[in-house]
Amino acid sequence: MVSDVKVSGTLIESYLICKRQAWFHLHKIIPFQDHPFLEIGRLIDETTYERDLKRIKLESVQIDFIRTKEGEIVVGEVKKSSKSKEIAKMQLLYYLKVLKDLGITSKGILSFPTERRREFVELTTEDEKKLEMIVKEIENLSNELTPPPFKRIPFCKNCAYKEFCFS
Repeated sequence: MVSDVKVSGTLIESYLICKRQAWFHLHKIIPFQDHPFLEIGRLIDETTYERDLKRIKLESVQIDFIRTKEGEIVVGEVKKSSKSKEIAKMQLLYYLKVLKDLGITSKGILSFPTERRREFVELTTEDEKKLEMIVKEIENLSNELTPPPFKRIPFCKNCAYKEFCFS
């Protein structure tokens, strides 16, 4: 049982990809750190948006970058590809909700530097309700003594947790 769950954007992303992966994350079982996709992600993070404030830690979230534009705060999430765009969008919306709960109004930008694409995101009431439901489900998952059963999905082939699931 995990006490006092601190939901992060990464945990939101993990949960939406694979509940088993999220369970591992919740129980402090870390993935293989030298996995090529994790290394590519780190490299993209280090070499993009160099003019912006980067890696902002706030509450339980770590924001990739923040910039101000014409008096607005813009929060950015950088991803290697748009393959999982909807999941990345929910992660970014979670950051916007955390900021809103702290009294900070902001907008978001999803960035896919290797594709030279961006997408602007704004938090809606409907998004907030979805996020509240996801957070509740994550809290419930944290109380499970064993991980959800293995279920092969397309993400498995590139997952840094593959060793835990396939062994």
